[in-house]
Amino acid sequence: MNFVSTGQGPAVLLIHGLFGNLDNLKGLGQVLESQYQVIRVDVPNHGLSEHWDEMDYPRLATAMVALLDEQAIERVHIVGHSMGGKIAMATALAHPERIISMVAADIAPVAYEPRHDTVFAALASLPLEGHTDRRFALNHLIDKGIDEATAQFLLKNLQRTDTGFRWKLNLSGLKACYPNIIGWHNQAPNPVQSYSGPSLFIRGGDSNYVTSEHRSAIMAQFPAAQAKTLEGCGHWLHAQKPAIFNRIVSEFIDKQAM
Repeated sequence: MNFVSTGQGPAVLLIHGLFGNLDNLKGLGQVLESQYQVIRVDVPNHGLSEHWDEMDYPRLATAMVALLDEQAIERVHIVGHSMGGKIAMATALAHPERIISMVAADIAPVAYEPRHDTVFAALASLPLEGHTDRRFALNHLIDKGIDEATAQFLLKNLQRTDTGFRWKLNLSGLKACYPNIIGWHNQAPNPVQSYSGPSLFIRGGDSNYVTSEHRSAIMAQFPAAQAKTLEGCGHWLHAQKPAIFNRIVSEFIDKQAM
């Protein structure tokens, strides 16, 4: 698994969301690295990490712990956004002895209805061979119903070749595993696993990813959970309100490190 490690001190593992890469939480990492060792990962099937045919949260949790073992890190603060938040939660649930604290940004430990069909269709329809103009790619995604900000984010996954572009991420693998990505393996109200350590759920005030309906599922699996709402932002809260988001996360981690 590809990763970048910066700083020194207690370890913090940062995990991006679907279609992202290790740079997505770089701003948070820069805030934390003065006091912590910050590890930012490319999740399998993303960035420069290996491509998997089968991808689910128990496997991803195992991969995160394997990375900690390789780096001789006994315990870690773990932070994730969206899909990365689910990976953080799954790791805390399966390996609580390795987790000092857990932060999940705008995601709940529940199964969701599909909401990326348009994105998958747009990405799959983009002609890669014979085109070397990113403006063409951007216009194509916009024409397929993707808003410009999201399209710009998605196109960070394009890599130029001698004859056009290729996807760095494993698009076919992500689509095949999408039911697992939006699903959840530890179902409330009778979850198999729970994590009683410090946990923080941060939601965007304009987002529908975490609602009052999810409270019981969160508390059943994370009984010590705290919650924060960032008003005036949606699902991309770490990008829309970076200063506030970074402060909330860093203060939470600092408290657990005392």
